[in-house]
Amino acid sequence: MIFAIRTIGKKEELVAEMIKNKAIEEGLNVYSVFKIEELKNYVFVEAEEEDFYLSLQGIPFIKKVIKEPFKIEDFEKYFAPKKEEIVIEVGDIVEVIGGPFKGQKGKVTKYDKIKNEITIELLEAVIPLPVTLNASMVKIVEKKK
Repeated sequence: MIFAIRTIGKKEELVAEMIKNKAIEEGLNVYSVFKIEELKNYVFVEAEEEDFYLSLQGIPFIKKVIKEPFKIEDFEKYFAPKKEEIVIEVGDIVEVIGGPFKGQKGKVTKYDKIKNEITIELLEAVIPLPVTLNASMVKIVEKKK
Protein backbone atom coordinates (compact mmCIF):
# COMPACT_ATOMS: atom_id res chain seq x y z
CA MET A 1 0.00 0.00 0.00
CA ILE A 2 1.14 3.53 -0.69
CA PHE A 3 0.50 6.21 1.91
CA ALA A 4 0.88 10.00 1.67
CA ILE A 5 2.25 12.45 4.20
CA ARG A 6 1.97 16.24 3.98
CA THR A 7 5.12 17.92 5.25
CA ILE A 8 6.14 21.40 6.27
CA GLY A 9 7.30 23.41 3.22
CA LYS A 10 10.49 22.23 1.53
CA LYS A 11 11.13 19.44 4.06
CA GLU A 12 10.06 16.54 1.82
CA GLU A 13 13.57 15.23 1.19
CA LEU A 14 14.52 15.45 4.86
CA VAL A 15 11.35 13.65 5.98
CA ALA A 16 11.82 10.96 3.30
CA GLU A 17 15.42 10.39 4.40
CA MET A 18 14.45 10.13 8.08
CA ILE A 19 11.67 7.61 7.31
CA LYS A 20 14.03 5.55 5.18
CA ASN A 21 16.71 5.52 7.89
CA LYS A 22 14.22 4.60 10.62
CA ALA A 23 12.81 1.75 8.51
CA ILE A 24 16.32 0.34 7.96
CA GLU A 25 17.33 0.71 11.62
CA GLU A 26 14.16 -0.92 12.95
CA GLY A 27 13.74 -3.52 10.19
CA LEU A 28 10.32 -2.22 9.16
CA ASN A 29 8.50 -3.40 6.03
CA VAL A 30 8.91 -0.11 4.17
CA TYR A 31 9.55 -0.84 0.50
CA SER A 32 10.02 2.65 -0.94
CA VAL A 33 9.89 6.30 0.06
CA PHE A 34 9.55 8.91 -2.68
CA LYS A 35 8.39 12.40 -3.56
CA ILE A 36 6.96 13.76 -6.77
CA GLU A 37 8.13 17.16 -8.00
CA GLU A 38 4.66 18.23 -9.14
CA LEU A 39 3.17 17.56 -5.70
CA LYS A 40 5.03 19.89 -3.39
CA ASN A 41 5.12 19.17 0.36
CA TYR A 42 4.15 15.49 -0.02
CA VAL A 43 6.11 12.31 0.66
CA PHE A 44 4.81 8.89 -0.35
CA VAL A 45 5.63 5.68 1.47
CA GLU A 46 5.06 2.16 0.14
CA ALA A 47 4.79 -0.07 3.19
CA GLU A 48 2.72 -2.44 5.25
CA GLU A 49 0.14 -0.32 7.13
CA GLU A 50 1.37 -1.06 10.65
CA ASP A 51 5.01 -0.47 9.69
CA PHE A 52 4.09 2.75 7.90
CA TYR A 53 2.68 4.24 11.11
CA LEU A 54 5.66 2.94 13.12
CA SER A 55 8.04 4.59 10.64
CA LEU A 56 6.45 8.00 11.32
CA GLN A 57 6.86 7.97 15.10
CA GLY A 58 9.24 10.70 16.20
CA ILE A 59 9.69 12.17 12.71
CA PRO A 60 9.44 16.00 12.76
CA PHE A 61 8.04 18.26 10.00
CA ILE A 62 4.96 16.10 9.32
CA LYS A 63 1.78 18.19 9.09
CA LYS A 64 -0.76 15.55 8.14
CA VAL A 65 -1.07 11.86 7.30
CA ILE A 66 -3.54 11.03 4.54
CA LYS A 67 -5.60 8.13 5.93
CA GLU A 68 -6.66 6.53 2.63
CA PRO A 69 -3.89 4.56 0.90
CA PHE A 70 -3.20 5.03 -2.82
CA LYS A 71 -2.80 2.49 -5.61
CA ILE A 72 0.21 2.42 -7.91
CA GLU A 73 -2.14 3.33 -10.78
CA ASP A 74 -2.69 6.72 -9.12
CA PHE A 75 0.95 7.55 -9.86
CA GLU A 76 1.25 6.36 -13.48
CA LYS A 77 0.84 9.85 -14.93
CA TYR A 78 3.79 11.10 -12.89
CA PHE A 79 6.10 8.31 -14.04
CA ALA A 80 5.04 8.30 -17.70
CA PRO A 81 7.47 9.85 -20.18
CA LYS A 82 7.07 13.60 -20.36
CA LYS A 83 5.27 15.01 -23.35
CA GLU A 84 6.87 17.49 -25.68
CA GLU A 85 7.65 20.66 -23.76
CA ILE A 86 5.17 23.46 -24.34
CA VAL A 87 6.71 26.89 -24.60
CA ILE A 88 5.06 29.36 -22.25
CA GLU A 89 5.68 33.07 -22.72
CA VAL A 90 4.85 36.17 -20.72
CA GLY A 91 1.52 37.44 -22.01
CA ASP A 92 0.02 34.02 -22.78
CA ILE A 93 -3.45 33.27 -21.42
CA VAL A 94 -3.55 29.97 -19.50
CA GLU A 95 -6.12 27.89 -17.65
CA VAL A 96 -5.23 26.25 -14.34
CA ILE A 97 -5.88 22.49 -14.60
CA GLY A 98 -5.25 21.48 -10.98
CA GLY A 99 -5.17 22.73 -7.42
CA PRO A 100 -7.35 25.31 -5.67
CA PHE A 101 -7.50 27.61 -8.72
CA LYS A 102 -8.58 24.84 -11.13
CA GLY A 103 -10.68 26.24 -13.97
CA GLN A 104 -9.46 29.81 -13.48
CA LYS A 105 -7.84 31.66 -16.38
CA GLY A 106 -4.93 34.00 -16.03
CA LYS A 107 -2.35 36.00 -17.91
CA VAL A 108 1.29 34.91 -17.55
CA THR A 109 3.33 37.72 -15.96
CA LYS A 110 6.49 35.73 -15.19
CA TYR A 111 7.97 32.40 -16.28
CA ASP A 112 10.94 30.77 -14.55
CA LYS A 113 12.05 27.98 -16.88
CA ILE A 114 14.66 26.67 -14.43
CA LYS A 115 12.14 26.18 -11.61
CA ASN A 116 9.37 25.38 -14.14
CA GLU A 117 7.15 27.91 -12.36
CA ILE A 118 4.91 30.61 -13.73
CA THR A 119 3.22 33.58 -12.13
CA ILE A 120 -0.18 34.51 -13.48
CA GLU A 121 -2.69 37.24 -12.76
CA LEU A 122 -6.15 35.74 -12.49
CA LEU A 123 -8.41 37.36 -15.08
CA GLU A 124 -11.66 36.96 -13.17
CA ALA A 125 -10.38 38.44 -9.89
CA VAL A 126 -11.68 41.88 -8.91
CA ILE A 127 -8.20 42.89 -7.79
CA PRO A 128 -5.20 41.61 -9.80
CA LEU A 129 -4.14 38.54 -7.85
CA PRO A 130 -0.72 37.07 -8.69
CA VAL A 131 -0.52 33.30 -8.27
CA THR A 132 2.67 31.25 -8.68
CA LEU A 133 2.22 27.67 -9.93
CA ASN A 134 4.18 24.81 -11.36
CA ALA A 135 4.01 25.22 -15.15
CA SER A 136 2.63 21.69 -15.50
CA MET A 137 -0.50 22.84 -13.66
CA VAL A 138 -1.68 25.02 -16.56
CA LYS A 139 -2.62 24.65 -20.19
CA ILE A 140 -2.25 27.40 -22.75
CA VAL A 141 -5.59 28.79 -23.90
CA GLU A 142 -4.30 31.65 -26.04
CA LYS A 143 -0.78 32.58 -27.14
CA LYS A 144 0.21 36.23 -26.82
CA LYS A 145 -0.24 38.28 -29.93
